[in-house]
Amino acid sequence: MRQKITLREVGLRDGLQIHSSFMPTADKLGWIAAEAAAGMGEIEVTSYVPPKLIPQFADAQEVTLGALNIPGLVVAALIPNLRGAQRGIELGVHKLNFVMSVSETHNMKNVRRMPAESVNDFRAIVELIRSQPEGKRPIIVGGLSTALGCSYEGRVAVSHVVKYARQLVEAGADELVVADTVGYADPNQVREVFNAVRAEVGPVIIGAHFHDTRGTGLANVSAALDCGITHFDASLAGLGGCPFAPGASGNIVMEDLCFMLDSMGLETGVDIEKLIEVRQHIARALPDIAMHGGIARAGLPHNYVSFAQRSAA
Repeated sequence: MRQKITLREVGLRDGLQIHSSFMPTADKLGWIAAEAAAGMGEIEVTSYVPPKLIPQFADAQEVTLGALNIPGLVVAALIPNLRGAQRGIELGVHKLNFVMSVSETHNMKNVRRMPAESVNDFRAIVELIRSQPEGKRPIIVGGLSTALGCSYEGRVAVSHVVKYARQLVEAGADELVVADTVGYADPNQVREVFNAVRAEVGPVIIGAHFHDTRGTGLANVSAALDCGITHFDASLAGLGGCPFAPGASGNIVMEDLCFMLDSMGLETGVDIEKLIEVRQHIARALPDIAMHGGIARAGLPHNYVSFAQRSAA
């Protein structure tokens, strides 16, 4: 049996949040449908924040409802607070990704509160979810941004990451995501942090969210795999960045990640060639956006055969 890796596309949220040109709603929905058809099982489609803060998400309701019509797709959305959770529950989203930063400075700039206050917000969100009828309770994910470094504070103490991971799980997180928001981490640091968090929270699903700011993104994925991590965020064409993290660039490239995992004999469920074609949706809708990726640039190796094809031969 091949080890199953669960991937989540975050380009529609993380990739678009800092881009100045609005991507038309129909194009966002076309992107979502095409990537789901390529085998992507989970997509973070938007963020429930006021449009005056991030105009790109003014169509959050339309995008969410459209994505929910795609059979089998896990539709996720980012939330910074209780109001965001209320919107997500009202719309029927499958998964709510709560975000807080381990770095106090970044958390104040991003969500205007101290990390301890964000934990209190998370407790209120869990209480709200648990008050909903069964069958209408979204999965709640506790996201720890700047967990491996911060543009303002530099290296972040592992003990702080572990502390907030424990508090979110104790509050009721179904899953955690540990994020290298600014692409600060190296593989040794990844092993240290993820092993420490796993030892603290036990069987709770832990996902990894890496940026490739300094070229270590895929190496960090490999290090996380060594720690038993099997859930990863990535972005088509490596889009992404944080408006409150100076110098942070895009996420790891989804196409390159899928190629690396497939080459390693791991199961993603994604058709790489179909995934590469989805880039055309973005290029047509946003011709001014920078797109990245080694596989898109160089193509698949000559006569490349996917692991699934090799196994079936």
